[in-house]
Amino acid sequence: MIDSRRRQSSPRGRGVLALAAVAALGILGGVGLFTLGYGNGLAYLTDDPTACTNCHIMQDHFDAWVKSSHQGVAGCNDCHLPPDFVGKWLTKADNGFFHALAFTTGQFHEPIQIRARNQRVTQSACLHCHGAFVDHMRPAEPGGVMQRCVHCHSDVGHALRR
Repeated sequence: MIDSRRRQSSPRGRGVLALAAVAALGILGGVGLFTLGYGNGLAYLTDDPTACTNCHIMQDHFDAWVKSSHQGVAGCNDCHLPPDFVGKWLTKADNGFFHALAFTTGQFHEPIQIRARNQRVTQSACLHCHGAFVDHMRPAEPGGVMQRCVHCHSDVGHALRR
């Protein structure tokens, strides 16, 4: 026979489930806050180039930038983030998450390599600042291919990093 009564969860069962969910969120939040503090995560919300050296793997890149021709005119964010507000913060969030994941798990290439999407961001930054000088080098047709600036100027942002 089919029991027509619905099985209802007890208030106690719902309370235990709610408590477990709150505990799990609390643990995840606590670990997240600890990681943010331990990794000096709030520094990444600034435009200070020294923030990038919070991670030891970036020290060589920072040192090369200090010796570069761009040291006095452009910081890390100027070349590695889009200039618009939304693009800047979306890229910071994306890079922050994937950098944290890679460095926490140890799953990254050494020396560190720039992803294709970030290469496009950097190329756009070059053109944003130097567009008037290189306008004649842009593709004649929309969607055409253009040589990346760093193909010839690999040491401009990071001296001696060929």
